[in-house]
Amino acid sequence: MEMGETHSSPLTPNPLNMLYPFKFRPQLFHKIWGGHSIEQWYDHVPADYENVGEAWVMSDVEKYPTEVINGSHAGDSLQDLLEVYMDELVGEKVYEVFGNHFPLLLKFIDATDDLSIQVHPDDDYALENEQSLGKTEMWYVLPSHEDAAIYLGWNKEMNASLIHSAIQDGSLARYLREYKVRAGDVAYIPSGTVHAMRRNTIVAEVQENSDITYRLYDYNRVGNDGRMRPLKLDKALQVMDFSPKNEAALTHPEPIENGAVNLRKTPYFTANILCPTQTIQRDYAPLDSFVAYMCMEGECSVEALDCEAADKAVALRQGEAVLIPATLNDIRITPHGTCKLMEIYMEL
Repeated sequence: MEMGETHSSPLTPNPLNMLYPFKFRPQLFHKIWGGHSIEQWYDHVPADYENVGEAWVMSDVEKYPTEVINGSHAGDSLQDLLEVYMDELVGEKVYEVFGNHFPLLLKFIDATDDLSIQVHPDDDYALENEQSLGKTEMWYVLPSHEDAAIYLGWNKEMNASLIHSAIQDGSLARYLREYKVRAGDVAYIPSGTVHAMRRNTIVAEVQENSDITYRLYDYNRVGNDGRMRPLKLDKALQVMDFSPKNEAALTHPEPIENGAVNLRKTPYFTANILCPTQTIQRDYAPLDSFVAYMCMEGECSVEALDCEAADKAVALRQGEAVLIPATLNDIRITPHGTCKLMEIYMEL
């Protein structure tokens, strides 16, 4: 299906299936580089998972959709909601562009070991070669170990020959810019930027709805099947930026109590940080977009004051996400002790 294409819905709206704040069950993923930090947030970790590397808290990725766990739509997937409510769920402009495809993927990542050195394609390349969106992403660093770090961009002008040689002798990382990170740092990673998360780093990630990753180097690691994890160097070389990264790759916006501070505004999403210490209200009437909250610390309740459904309020705790439909504008957030939320929406 082409991006933006729609099709008939298998469900029929009825008075009992009204729009309200939707809370989702996170999809957990075992990763060989994962750890045991974020898994403590969840009560449904599979018994055979040695490490939980990722928790997808809002996903419309094929095969890995998140499901609603509250209200009359409990058990329905994000895809189901889109097929029924369309622009009422995501906003008119968003629906015009993306149709029955949710545009973002929200996740938490726990890297106890180094992730592979990798790059993601842009939309044009991904749509033509992968039938998918490309992948521009943002990391918000959560409390991590004191030696937490990331690789982000080259530190000198590169070329294919030099990259091949560095992969062969295991020296690729020496050509990457390394940044020590701390809680509250924000890393913006446009498509084409070579990058990697280093060990002992935990982040909340906002990205385009894509699971396309081209590995350049993976430290000769063996996967769960006993084989070397595959690289995609040929495709990586087609999509990467060979130039050193000149713009400020890392920022540290200071949050304010009971207000919103912008983390990043991009063509793909806008992300803010909210740190309520008392009940606050958010007015989304000027937006033509859904709003998502990722709970990064503590817990709170989220209530849609202009919602007519019985399920107008939902409890949210660390590691969870809630989706506010575009038709709901008057939102009240009540913290229960310490609370830190990422607020995400689109401005097309």
